[in-house]
Amino acid sequence: MPAALTTPPAPSATEPDATAPLAAAPVEQRSPWWRFALLVLLLGACAGSLLLWSPTDLLSGGLADRLPGYWFAPLFTAVYAVGTLAFVPRPALNALAGVLLGIQQGVLLAVLGTTLGAVLAFALGRGLGREALQPYLRGKVLGALDRRFTDQGFRSVLVLRLLPGLPFQAGNYGAAFSGVRFLPFLCATAIGVVPTTAVYVVAAASADRPGSAAFLLSAGVIALLVLGSLVGLWRAAAARRRARGA
Repeated sequence: MPAALTTPPAPSATEPDATAPLAAAPVEQRSPWWRFALLVLLLGACAGSLLLWSPTDLLSGGLADRLPGYWFAPLFTAVYAVGTLAFVPRPALNALAGVLLGIQQGVLLAVLGTTLGAVLAFALGRGLGREALQPYLRGKVLGALDRRFTDQGFRSVLVLRLLPGLPFQAGNYGAAFSGVRFLPFLCATAIGVVPTTAVYVVAAASADRPGSAAFLLSAGVIALLVLGSLVGLWRAAAARRRARGA
């Protein structure tokens, strides 16, 4: 007698149906490289936007002339911050602050603009890039740097800001990709950028008096900063050559 035909048991409510189509992965489970790609696109768009606008033109004429005087300070701060995201060199922005605003107001607003730009870059780097790059921070050198920034965030960021020649945005995104907390990053940035900012603002504000003590002193400090940057680059290149030869 033939065996009785049996029907397969219905799938349990707790067991997934193998024949059902796979659900789309939630946004938070997707590859972090999508967010990193978005970060690269945003930064590229910021840099490319300089083909359409100029911080100098915007602040020295055009929109600034059509706004009430009390709007100029927040406008300058915002343009400075966006300019740093667009990779405009900070010395150029600081010199513009000195020419347009003088020493006191120029230093104040340039420091505010620098700090705001650093905060924006930190937020972008931490939110869009850190998760993708974290696996690469486990090596000997990068891992040690990550631990230093995590454990000694304020001191590490302050050193970054005081080092001559270190690109501003490199410091921003390097800190964002590390484990440094936001508040130490903010405080160290606001304090650490004051010396170099003041030097360039004073030099630009006193450029019409090249024999003045303010101009000569600031120009001398700028020369020392440039020399320090060149020495730092030379030492870094020598260290790389020694590492390759080892």
